[in-house]
Amino acid sequence: MKQYLYETHLHTNEGSACAHNTGREMAYAYKEAGYTGIIVTNHNWGGNTCVDRSLPWQDWVQEFSKGYEQAYEAGKEIDLDVFFGWEAGYQGTEFLIYGLDKEWMLAHEELHDVTIEEQYALVKASGGIVVHAHPFRKEPYIPKIRLYPEYVDGVEAINATHSNSKSRSHNDPAFNEQAIAYAKKYNLPMTAGSDMHISNLFGGGMLFDHRLHSIKDFIDAVLSKSYIGLTDGETVMNFR
Repeated sequence: MKQYLYETHLHTNEGSACAHNTGREMAYAYKEAGYTGIIVTNHNWGGNTCVDRSLPWQDWVQEFSKGYEQAYEAGKEIDLDVFFGWEAGYQGTEFLIYGLDKEWMLAHEELHDVTIEEQYALVKASGGIVVHAHPFRKEPYIPKIRLYPEYVDGVEAINATHSNSKSRSHNDPAFNEQAIAYAKKYNLPMTAGSDMHISNLFGGGMLFDHRLHSIKDFIDAVLSKSYIGLTDGETVMNFR
C-alpha cells in the first residue's frame, strides 16, 4: 500500500519566537525528507509568538500568516501540499486549530479574546476542528495539566519531541502514552506531529492511504479515523 506522510504540527520563524527556520526552508526540508504535505501551525498571541501583540488585528494576522505563505509558495514549486493552521495558547494549555484560513482570521477579531469553550464553538461553527496539543506535557511554561474532552475534536496522541531519540526537549515517552490512553477513554480521534521548530526533522506525522487535496480532506480523515498510522519518526502506531 502506498503511504502519504503529513506533518500536522510545525513552526516557522515568521510566526513563532521559538522557531529557527523560515516557512520556505521548512517546506524544502520536508519535501527532501519524503513528506507529501505539511500543516503550518505557528503560535498565536496566547503562545510564544514573535509577532508584535500590539499591532492592530488586521496587521497582526498579515504578519502571522507570512510563514505559511512562504511555505505555500515553496510547496507549489516542489509539489508539497501546504495547509494553514495555528497553535492557540491558554496559559500553557495549547490547541491545534485546523480548517480555517487567513481570510477567516481577518474576519473574526473576536477570536483574540475568546475562552477555551468559546474558541471551540467559534471554530466548530465555521467548519474547523480543535485538537489538544501534547495534553500531558510537563514543562515550566505549563502551570498545570488541564483537559477539555468536551471542547476538542481530537488529541495529539503522538508528539515526536516526547519520544524520538533525536529530540533534545520535552523528552518523556510517558507524555504520549498518557495522551493515547486519554484519547481512547473519550473515543477521540488521534493525531501525530513532530512539533518541529527547525529543519533538522524527526520524521513524525500521520500516514494516509491517499493524498490530501485540502485541509477539509485532512479534517474528514481525522474525524472518521481513516488514517493508517501515527508515527514519531521511529515507530508507527498502525490503524490498518
